[in-house]
Amino acid sequence: MTTWQQLTRTDDPLTDEHRARLVAAGVEPDRLEAVEWRRMDGPLPSWWNDLGNALYAAEGARLPDHVVEALTTFYFRDTVIVIGAPMDQLTSLLVGGDEATVFLDQRVILTAGEVYCGAGSSVVLHGPLVATRSPVVDARNGGRVVAAGDQLWAAGVYIATDDMHRLEDATTGERINPFGATISIGHHVWLCREAVVSGHVDIGEHVCVGLRAVVRGQKVPSHVVIAGSPGRVVREGTTWSFGDEP
Repeated sequence: MTTWQQLTRTDDPLTDEHRARLVAAGVEPDRLEAVEWRRMDGPLPSWWNDLGNALYAAEGARLPDHVVEALTTFYFRDTVIVIGAPMDQLTSLLVGGDEATVFLDQRVILTAGEVYCGAGSSVVLHGPLVATRSPVVDARNGGRVVAAGDQLWAAGVYIATDDMHRLEDATTGERINPFGATISIGHHVWLCREAVVSGHVDIGEHVCVGLRAVVRGQKVPSHVVIAGSPGRVVREGTTWSFGDEP
């Protein structure tokens, strides 16, 4: 079993290839320039480097040992993982195939969080981002999840590009539900308790997604409150703050 403590933060910076790949996945170039990302090495399984995988970290960043163990158990290739913060409270980070890209920035806190990134998919979370309890972030089938900074996610938030199973028209065989979708969450977004974001979604800036609201296959403008299932705009011209003043 490989532990994080056994790994060494080398002097090797992001390669140009990996930098370009991260930017293509949605990472803000300024974030890549602001931090000294260095490649991690050590007693990794022989297949890890042989299959072109790379793990980078900022100074002081780390993953729980059970997450490292899971990442080094099942084969995948050409995957890039970048960790910017101590992710001690992360429950799982699973890679489900080749060419996955994961970027968890500095000041990202996913309390009891679960992250899944499938083959050819990407999860990009910019900081600051605080998820208070049990968020699920799931990108698969070439899908992407990109969250800008200044996020507050309440307990039980669920973000998924796909439904994990095919729903089709019984007559034509045409797929009905999303496949390989892109989810973009703008700057300063508050996802309230048990909010669901799935399918092709584009959420603007300064948005509040209400309690148990379902945002699916929608473009949400900036400065609104959205509520209900399916989600709809219930108030315009709004913003929100982390404080709770009268």
